[in-house]
Amino acid sequence: MYEFSVVGGKTAREIISASRQDIVDVVRDTYLAHHAGDSVNPDSYFLRFPEKPDARIIALPAHLGGDADVSGIKWISSFPANIERGIPRASAALLLNDYETGYPFACLEASQISAARTAASAVLAAEQLTGGRTAARMTVVGAGIIARNILEFFRARDWEVGQVTVHDKSEEYGSALAAHATDALGYPAGTESDLTAALTGADVVVLATTAAEPYITDPGALAPGQVVLNISLRDIGPELIEGAYNVLDDVEHCMKANTSPHLAEQKYGDRHFVTGTLAQVVRGEVAVGDDKPVVFSPFGLGVLDLAVGLHVFRAARASGDAVEIADFFGETSRW
Repeated sequence: MYEFSVVGGKTAREIISASRQDIVDVVRDTYLAHHAGDSVNPDSYFLRFPEKPDARIIALPAHLGGDADVSGIKWISSFPANIERGIPRASAALLLNDYETGYPFACLEASQISAARTAASAVLAAEQLTGGRTAARMTVVGAGIIARNILEFFRARDWEVGQVTVHDKSEEYGSALAAHATDALGYPAGTESDLTAALTGADVVVLATTAAEPYITDPGALAPGQVVLNISLRDIGPELIEGAYNVLDDVEHCMKANTSPHLAEQKYGDRHFVTGTLAQVVRGEVAVGDDKPVVFSPFGLGVLDLAVGLHVFRAARASGDAVEIADFFGETSRW
């Protein structure tokens, strides 16, 4: 009852690398549980800094019922200036709490977990929205850690990709991701410095940037039938959102913080452009066509972090790689 464990990032990364197939299924089941109301997922809370307007630390509390029956919170920072230092933009910790007593039982390094749940949701959406696991051409915009994880999850799910095209403002980062796609994942890959050329002809587009406002605004930038994974949320202008099928992870959560769907809601005054949620697509309750672009916009749900974090924790405990902290709680009785 009073055990407390720590799982480091290296262990988390190894577990995730060995179980990406399973993690996509965990994410799918969690979306369905959330859709069924077997979760509590409050709004995220943002800590901002007047002297660093682009930086923030976000708290994502949540509870997931069912077999998981776990509560917790992810505390994740986003400091874009880190990229200029050559270090990751995001860092995170995840605390898991026992639902019966409320006592925390584990703390996990969570940047790996956060990246994994993001990548798993992206690949799950691609599978559901394309109806398969094939792309003649896939374009990735933004060549950071999230993009790398997404490609790794595509590979783990046995996606057949004829060509990966990488577009990034940094030639160095773009070339590094393209090399990783080819050398480590076996996907033919190259870079494209022109955004329009990168987007043109792609079956699947992955947007994984740190953009704070839309830069894809040309009315013809996205093609009918093209599946766009709007992972970074703010890349696409509201006019393009209005002209697309829009699938969200959670409508209320996504309509805030000037995400692309939120900007569209503000511009048009309603949500007529929302097709439905990914869980509704999985359940067959809504469908998309090929007469318009298809955009998936996931705000990122705390319940996904709990589900993937619990998966990692259980695997770490089973392998003996979770570090037990003796006497973490100073008092275990009232008297």
